[in-house]
Amino acid sequence: MSAGPPVDPRGPRFAAAITTVVLAIVLITSWWPLLAVQTVIFAVGAFIGLRYAPYSLLYRSLVAPRLSPTSEREDAAPLRFAQLVGFVFGLAGTVGYAADLMLLGVIATAFALFAAFLNAAFDFCLGCEVYLLLQRFAPATGNQA
Repeated sequence: MSAGPPVDPRGPRFAAAITTVVLAIVLITSWWPLLAVQTVIFAVGAFIGLRYAPYSLLYRSLVAPRLSPTSEREDAAPLRFAQLVGFVFGLAGTVGYAADLMLLGVIATAFALFAAFLNAAFDFCLGCEVYLLLQRFAPATGNQA
């Protein structure tokens, strides 16, 4: 499975800002259906591709045309991994809230919010950094003599 073509790094930061707002609303209201929707959005980015993720579509259609072009590009693989991590925490939070396991719902949502906020506010993708760290320690493939 290909991670997809390189992406404009401003897009994931835009998506992280929306995600931050959504997850903050979930923590304030405990409205788990909104978290379930966010979890589906994470799933689209992780499993189908960033190009089809709803926030990416918003960025490309509404925001990018109003910005000056950039030649800067980011590898999609770390970003898709970050979406996978968001999906896992979103799913855990949704299950927690839906099953009336409030502590699980709050903690999982708070972790996802923390990661999204880091990206939105400081351009620090925690999931991307974890991906790169895992790549560093992954066993090398290929022929070794």
